[in-house]
Amino acid sequence: PEFLKAKCLMNCEVALILERKYEQLQQMSDDPVNQVSQVFEKSLQYVQRFSRYKNPDAVRQVREILSRYELAEFELCVLGNLCPETVEEAIAMVPSIKSRGRVHDDEAIEKMLTDLSLIKKFE
Repeated sequence: PEFLKAKCLMNCEVALILERKYEQLQQMSDDPVNQVSQVFEKSLQYVQRFSRYKNPDAVRQVREILSRYELAEFELCVLGNLCPETVEEAIAMVPSIKSRGRVHDDEAIEKMLTDLSLIKKFE
C-alpha cells in the first residue's frame, strides 16, 4: 500500500539525472569539494547498465505512453525498467495491472507493450 502513492523513477530517468549531475561535477573538478564519490559513480554505472532507453526523448515517450494507462507509479517503473515482451510476462512481473479492477484487459496490455517496443526499435 505504501508504494501506491510514492513517486518513482525508472532507471533511465535516474541515469539522465545522474549524468547531468556528473557533467556539472566534472566542470567544477578543480575544486576538491566537488569530487565525485564512489557511491555516486557506482550508482551511475548501475542505472546506465540497466536502463533500457538511453535517448532523452525516448525516456520521455516511455513515461508518456505508460502514463496513459492509469498505472500506479511503481507499476509504471517496473514495466519501464523490465520491458516485458508479452502480456503474460507483464502480468507475471506486475500482477496488479490485472487484479486491481481496472480496465486492463489483455488487449490493452498488448497495445501498451507494442507502443513500448516501437520506442525501443527506433532508439
